[in-house]
Amino acid sequence: MRRAKGLVSLFSRPTSHPSRRKVSLPGGRGANMAARSWLWCVSATIAVALLLVFGVPPASAQRKKEMVLSEKVSQLMEWTNKRPVIRMNGDKFRRLVKAPPRNYSVIVMFTALQLHRQCVVCKQADEEFQILANSWRYSNAFTNRIFFAMVDFDEGSDVFQMLNMNSAPTFINFPAKGKPKRGDTYELQVRGFSAEQIARWIADRTDVTIRVIRPPNYAGPLMLGLLLAVIGGLVYLRRSNMEFLFNKTGWAFAALCFVLAMTSGQMWNHIRGPPYAHKNPHTGHVNYIHGSSQAQFVAETHIVLLFNGGVTLGMVLLCEAATSDMDIGKRKIMCVAGIGLVVLFFSWLLSIFRSKYHGYPYSFLMS
Repeated sequence: MRRAKGLVSLFSRPTSHPSRRKVSLPGGRGANMAARSWLWCVSATIAVALLLVFGVPPASAQRKKEMVLSEKVSQLMEWTNKRPVIRMNGDKFRRLVKAPPRNYSVIVMFTALQLHRQCVVCKQADEEFQILANSWRYSNAFTNRIFFAMVDFDEGSDVFQMLNMNSAPTFINFPAKGKPKRGDTYELQVRGFSAEQIARWIADRTDVTIRVIRPPNYAGPLMLGLLLAVIGGLVYLRRSNMEFLFNKTGWAFAALCFVLAMTSGQMWNHIRGPPYAHKNPHTGHVNYIHGSSQAQFVAETHIVLLFNGGVTLGMVLLCEAATSDMDIGKRKIMCVAGIGLVVLFFSWLLSIFRSKYHGYPYSFLMS
């Protein structure tokens, strides 16, 4: 029985001492889980609050932004209806072109049209820019996606300083979003300033296609009519003798004039519309020869035409000296004059070529 009692007492006594029971302390597992839950709730609350404050603008701020944008578009539309090219000073430029919000593009021409600036190219570029803006304003596709503006140096010199601009005219596209990139500055020296060329550049930068409509120019038809009248008068006066129509020298001279005009670059001028010359705004020096092989001035084509004509005249004299029946003395004079013309004008042509193609290794006499 004692053993039984002993066994019973062994099995009936507590398995552990009261001092060894597990007690939930503040630093235990349950407390850690509660602390983590509390931290998660606080973090989520802070994240939602930050999102509401910074990520999602309040409705009043959004409405204010839309009102400002609507006011700017309305103002630009009102000015465009009065004048397709909007004249801007520094304040208008900063508020309507530089400052957000903006959902429209602005094509800005920076120029110097005042008489004391003596910028002939600026006046020519302004005429083409006005034609382009009028074509857009009165087209069926006209919208508020794009506007045309102009900043004159004497009215907005602070804008020129802000953009670090020291030459005019310059065309820049200010897109609806972001800042202008490298391609948003029009390459005037390469493309020229004709309205058609600027319209192609705008189509590349804004996806807005503008069909250029020029005002009627009656100079061409009048000149053609005058030419036909002169020819008709000559035919009428010589109606009894029409041999002049079969004059080889006359037809050869007309064909030569046409060839010289085309080889000098007159058709390129007609397509691209380059300036006649370029005047440096700092030094006042006028350049008649463009320094790049990708462009030319109108004056440059006239110079090349003159030089090609001189070379041609020299070759004609050499041919006449070799085939003429004149006395030997005159033929020698024609030969020397022909060689002199060819050498002189060809060397000048080569010098122009060398100035445009830098690094060309060959030269000829005065070139």
